[in-house]
Amino acid sequence: MSVSIEHYLLDNLKKPLAQFLNTTFSANIEAAQIQLQKTNKGFSGDFSINVFPFVKILKSTPDEVAKKVTEFLQSTFANQISVEIVKGFVNINFSNQFWVEKFTTLAFDESCGLQNIQPTSKKVLIEYPSPNTNKPLHLGHLRNIFLGQSLSNIVKANGNELIKTCLYNDRGTNISKSMLAWMQEGKNDTPETAGIKGDKFVGNYYVKYSSAYKQEIEQLKQQGLTEEEAEKKSELNAKVNALTVSWEQGDAKVRELWKNMNSWVYKGFEQTFSHLNLSFDRFYHESDVYQLGKETVEEGLQKGIFYKKEDGSVWIDLTEDGLDNKLVLRSNGTSVYITQDIAVANLKEKEFAPDKSIYVVGNEQEYHFKVLFLILKKLGKTYADGLYHLSYGMVELPEGKMKSREGTVVDADDLIESMIETAKQTTEELGKTEGFSAVESSTLYKTIGLGALRYFILKVDPKKKMLFNPKESIDFNGHTAPFIQYTHARIKSILAKASPDEIAMPSGAISINEKEKELIKTMFQFLPTVQEAGDKYSPALVANYVFELAKDFNQFYHDCSILKEENKTTRMFRLALSQQCATTIKKAMHLLCVDVPDKM
Repeated sequence: MSVSIEHYLLDNLKKPLAQFLNTTFSANIEAAQIQLQKTNKGFSGDFSINVFPFVKILKSTPDEVAKKVTEFLQSTFANQISVEIVKGFVNINFSNQFWVEKFTTLAFDESCGLQNIQPTSKKVLIEYPSPNTNKPLHLGHLRNIFLGQSLSNIVKANGNELIKTCLYNDRGTNISKSMLAWMQEGKNDTPETAGIKGDKFVGNYYVKYSSAYKQEIEQLKQQGLTEEEAEKKSELNAKVNALTVSWEQGDAKVRELWKNMNSWVYKGFEQTFSHLNLSFDRFYHESDVYQLGKETVEEGLQKGIFYKKEDGSVWIDLTEDGLDNKLVLRSNGTSVYITQDIAVANLKEKEFAPDKSIYVVGNEQEYHFKVLFLILKKLGKTYADGLYHLSYGMVELPEGKMKSREGTVVDADDLIESMIETAKQTTEELGKTEGFSAVESSTLYKTIGLGALRYFILKVDPKKKMLFNPKESIDFNGHTAPFIQYTHARIKSILAKASPDEIAMPSGAISINEKEKELIKTMFQFLPTVQEAGDKYSPALVANYVFELAKDFNQFYHDCSILKEENKTTRMFRLALSQQCATTIKKAMHLLCVDVPDKM
């Protein structure tokens, strides 16, 4: 028998019910059309069938259809269920024994039912975090990284072959800005001489340029120029453009400086990536592919897909598609982001031929990806239908929005360290490290701090903008990772006090109460939750699921004696229930890349 309740209900309820209705009403209903959902709170039942969607098909009334559905269920499941009709919904309440029997198929299953997911033979490619090499990673990048890592785990759990790629945006005007500032103020300084991590070192020069540019624009505006006129007259802007052109023309000195500055950034990124256990199957660099993008633009020009203006710039007209005219090559011959994205998309198809290619990029780039996907379709790229932009909302702090050019971002490394320190302070105040060695305590602080950071970000639907509050994220009693981690540790502590032979499914008749039943039902939602998270590209579904599971366990723990239960059969069952709950929590948190300690 399948571990998944959903699979069981499909085979034993939906398919037979569809056949019954077709025979009774001379209709043609598919099993997939029968909507089976969790019964709304306030009503009695485990699942509900909504009869309204197929009332017209059956050419009958809701009451008559509901009555026939009820008759079928009662005759099919006999003593396993009770049924109630409420306003076009048939509420089904399975017996306690039904849930006990189903739990026996799940007990001590390390995969928590995921082994029932069959390999899909599909390749899914995920690109993230694709940073620019002109600044260090910040809080916004962390949301990108956490989404990419968790989605990768979920994609694999759903039976797909996974390919992880990262694109370094390592050339162009933004990098030229950092280079220009270093040329003007660096005095041959390096990260080593300055004692600063490489990516932060280069990022500081990006902020210096932005500050100087802002000051220059203000001075020009005070002379009576408009914002647009000031930008055109800006000497700094002209120097940045000249550097970018010199780079594309292969100027040796410019290329040498660019190479050095990027190497500093990469070393810094590698340290942060290592801290976050971040790895990839393939790195792409914009500097390696921009020429390929130019070649594709030339092909598009010959096919009449692109057009050239008098100044030499190349564009595509997308107005008939509800968009606008899009620049794909500047008048000075330099490429833009869309140019290299076209090239990378072609390379991905050539090297991996993925069935689905997902870009994890913030929602401020939604228009960019609409344009990119449309251009690829117009270029005749059949793989364009498999491209997907996982758009996520920006992360803001209580004090407002972050801005890289003004140096007001929250540095990723600094945030991680502060979270670990906060975890240390909070944990010690609560006395949760009593009896721990120094090494054990240090490991625990990192587990709690990083877990709190990851979970707080992942629990929010990716499409929503979010407010990050460090103190709130580490609350041991809130909707947080520490609450879930502590629940897991609590279960492990209970199991450690039991004898090994007690942690097994008892052979006798088992009677369960409502708290035990609710815990079993919630555990059975893990598999469909992982599948839904994969379908919707939303780790938030898993994050919120595991929080509900932890809450259900704590309610069960509060109401039901475990180790002190005198009835041996009941005690063994509750230990088995606790063991499987801990396993499910650990498996779910693993999908979120959050560790759960065995003690804390």
